[in-house]
Amino acid sequence: MKKVYPREEWCLGCKLCEVYCAAAHSRTGDLISAFKQEPKKPVSRIVVEGNTQHSIAISCRHCTAAPCVESCITGAMQRRPDGSIGCDETRCVGCMTCVLVCPFGAVHKGEGNKTISKCDLCTERGTPTCVEHCPAFALVYQENEEGGR
Repeated sequence: MKKVYPREEWCLGCKLCEVYCAAAHSRTGDLISAFKQEPKKPVSRIVVEGNTQHSIAISCRHCTAAPCVESCITGAMQRRPDGSIGCDETRCVGCMTCVLVCPFGAVHKGEGNKTISKCDLCTERGTPTCVEHCPAFALVYQENEEGGR
């Protein structure tokens, strides 16, 4: 299964991945409309940590042995048929257990703190928007070559 992998040594810390991710997951899906016209500010599913010298984009790694899925008390966190991990927001009660157990710190509170927010690999787009819009090519979308988590 293809996943998004960060290349820390290439990351500029510009946070454009966050901006484009938030826009892609907004109501309108449009960059300008999402930030200028929508009543609620869109939320990114990827977070850049660090500073301009040392930074890295953190997003869900869609782990093979996913602690978030195993610990979800309602079954909202599920493995999809394509192998990615998704959250059924209608089942999520906002207990935030998945946030606590994620080894990468890639699961966050969603809008209104009722549900969580995490990378969905932009499955409807084909290529994740964060990868597509990274000016430094610090994010790659490829098969897991190391057999990690």
